[in-house]
Amino acid sequence: MSEAEAEPVAATGPTILVVDDEPNLRRVLGAVLQRDGYNVLVASGGREAVRMAKEQPVDLLVTDFLMPDMSGLEVLSAVRGNHPNVRALLISGHGTVRSAVDAMRLGAFDFITKPFDVEQVRATVKRAFEAPDAESPAPAPGAAAAAGVAAGRSGGRTDAAGVGRDLVGGAPATERMKEHLLRAAASRVTVLLLGESGTGKEVAARLLHNASPRKRGPFVAVSCAALPDTLLESELFGHEKSAFTGALAAKPGRFELAHGGTLFLDEIGDIPHITQVKLLRALQEREIARIGGVKTIKVDVRVVAATNRDLWQAVQEGTFRADLYYRLNVVPVALPPLRERREDIRPLAEHFLALAAGENERAFPGGIAPEALRLLEAHDWPGNIRELQNALAHAAVLSDPGAHRIEADALPAAVRQGVAAKPAVLRAVSG
Repeated sequence: MSEAEAEPVAATGPTILVVDDEPNLRRVLGAVLQRDGYNVLVASGGREAVRMAKEQPVDLLVTDFLMPDMSGLEVLSAVRGNHPNVRALLISGHGTVRSAVDAMRLGAFDFITKPFDVEQVRATVKRAFEAPDAESPAPAPGAAAAAGVAAGRSGGRTDAAGVGRDLVGGAPATERMKEHLLRAAASRVTVLLLGESGTGKEVAARLLHNASPRKRGPFVAVSCAALPDTLLESELFGHEKSAFTGALAAKPGRFELAHGGTLFLDEIGDIPHITQVKLLRALQEREIARIGGVKTIKVDVRVVAATNRDLWQAVQEGTFRADLYYRLNVVPVALPPLRERREDIRPLAEHFLALAAGENERAFPGGIAPEALRLLEAHDWPGNIRELQNALAHAAVLSDPGAHRIEADALPAAVRQGVAAKPAVLRAVSG
C-alpha cells in the first residue's frame, strides 16, 4: 500500500493533510500529529494531495513549498477549490521564505522554515485550530472596498466608513492607501507600514485596528526609537520582581497589555539585535517570557510595525534579521509623502486649522487666504503631515488678534520662502 492508502490511526480530531515529497518528513509529521489525536492523511506530492482533498474533508493543509509536481502555493489554491475555508501551514526552505510569505498573503495561517523542531510544528498546528477563524484569501480590490462599506454600516468586521472618514483627503495615492488598509484590516497577519517621518503611520495603525475584528481590544503603541536598548526589552516583554536593579515589582510588557488587540511597533528598524531575536520568537510562537521569568505567557496579539527606513537594505547590511523581516513584511502598506498627494493639502490644512483654532480659542471664519493656500500647496513638506499640522498651529497662534482668516505672513518662514525638501527616499519592498 502507498502512504496515502495506508490504514490511518483511529482519531476523532480534525483532519490534517500532510504533503511532502520527502518520505522521512512525511512519516515523522504524520506520526506526531496522529499521536496528538488528529486524523492524518499523507500525500507524496501535490497532485495526490489535490485528489485526496476532492474525496474527503480536510481541515488543515500542511504542505512543503517546493515539490517536483506542484508548488505548495498551487496545492493550497487547488485544495481551496473544494474546501474554501481550509487552513494552511507552509513548510519552506531558506530560499523559499519570500514565497511562503506570499502564501500567507493568500490566506495561509503560517509558515515554518527548515530545519524545524517537531514541537514547533505541533504548537503551530494547535494555534491554527485555536484561531477564531481561518485566514481567507485577500479579496479583489473592488470587492474588498464594497464589503468593507457594507460591514461598516452594519457593524460588521471591517469599518470602511471609519477609515474613509478619519483619513483626510482623496488623492489617488491616499485612496490606494485606504484600500490597502481595508484589505489588511480583515486579516490577522502582520502589517508593515512604510513611510517617511510624519506621514501618519500611527494614525494608519489605529485606523487599521479600528477597522479590524480586534477593534474592541486594546491598541498599544511603542516607539522603539524613543527607548534605550536597555529598557526596550522590558517594555515589550515585561519583567519579574528583582529581575534587575530597580525592578521592585513585577511588570507586564506591552505584548501582555495588547492581548486580544493590536500592538503597534513604531520605528521597528531601530531595535537591537537581541530584541529582534525575542520579537521573532514572540511572532512565531505567540508567547513571551518576562525578563527574569521562568514561565512562558501566551499572547494573542496582532502586530502592526512601522518604519521610515529601508529594512531590506538593513537586512543586506546585516543590521536587521532576514527572518524577522519576512515575518513583519507579510502585508506591506506604503504611506505616500505629502508631496505625492498635493490634492490633500487643502483639506488637511482646513482640518488642522479647525483643530488649532479650537485649541487656541480662536475663530477664522474666512479660512485660509488664497495666497497662503498657494504657498501651502507649493511647499514640498519634508516633514509631511506633521509639518503641515505644525504650520497651521503656528499660523493660528501668530495671526493678528481679530484676524478672520489665515494670511500668508502668518505661515512659518520655511513655507513662505519655499525651502526645498530633501527627504530620504524610502524604497518599499513588497516581499
